[in-house]
Amino acid sequence: MIASRKDSMDRFAELKTFCTVAAAGGFSAAARQLGVATSSVTRVIDALEERLGVALLNRSTRSVTLTEAGRGYQEDALRILEQLEAADDAVTERAGEVKGVLRVAAPPTFAALYIAPMLPDLRVRHPQLTLDLCLSNTVINLADESIDVAIRMGSVDPEARLVARRLAAHQRVLCASPAYLKRHGTPRTPQELANHDCLQFSFTENRRSWRLRRKDDPDAAVEEVPIRGVVQADNADVLRQAAVAGLGVAMLAHWLVHADLRAGRLLRVMEDYAVNPGPMDVAMHAVYQENRRGSQKIRAFVDLLAEHLGRAGIPEA
Repeated sequence: MIASRKDSMDRFAELKTFCTVAAAGGFSAAARQLGVATSSVTRVIDALEERLGVALLNRSTRSVTLTEAGRGYQEDALRILEQLEAADDAVTERAGEVKGVLRVAAPPTFAALYIAPMLPDLRVRHPQLTLDLCLSNTVINLADESIDVAIRMGSVDPEARLVARRLAAHQRVLCASPAYLKRHGTPRTPQELANHDCLQFSFTENRRSWRLRRKDDPDAAVEEVPIRGVVQADNADVLRQAAVAGLGVAMLAHWLVHADLRAGRLLRVMEDYAVNPGPMDVAMHAVYQENRRGSQKIRAFVDLLAEHLGRAGIPEA
């Protein structure tokens, strides 16, 4: 009986290690995520492949990729691990406890502004809950990266088959510092933006335009306006700081700049236009996989985050 239990524990450790290596694309990266030595990860994978009698990974000096057998094994392994996680959630829910590890993916700037300040409150309310934050501006595959819940800005892909809870509006605004507007004037129409330095977020598709639509006309067409500027970054807070410093007009999320707007460090421009670089109907969501719909620890974290957003004055609509 003892040996059988140990074998089961080893098998689950193998599955977890294999899925982490497959998602990370390497042994060293997987070891960092798991908090173990790279040699330990290598030994686990070697033992797994020897036990199965098949190669699951293609190994090179630069990367690790899945073999055809490995891809099928990964799908089954992820499903087993998800079922195990769901079983753990069900047990803790019946016990009325919120505990265990919760892996959360979020944009770094958002996490610094809104998740970090709520951590003391989370600790007091749920002392047995351990939070593992994965901070990135890229959209992470929840299953591949073993993420429980992700905070995403924008629209949710219906094909992703994820549960999406709307947390707040993701309204973007055009803004600039009083000093910049004094030097260069205030733009009133989309066309006038061509005469201004515009602070640009670095999109993967190399987009060099902003989309605007009049708010007072529901039938108004969306105008796509080419922009130019001397500052481009893939971090929104860098653009916020550049705008405060007077380097140009920025299109930024209201949740990022609302404190600057209240303090007068930034002023809104063209408030009669809805603005966005992509689709106009966007929001802030907490997303998680369908089989985690009843997770008490996900619900506890998301409820508290929504509460803190409300306290900060971030509108839900």
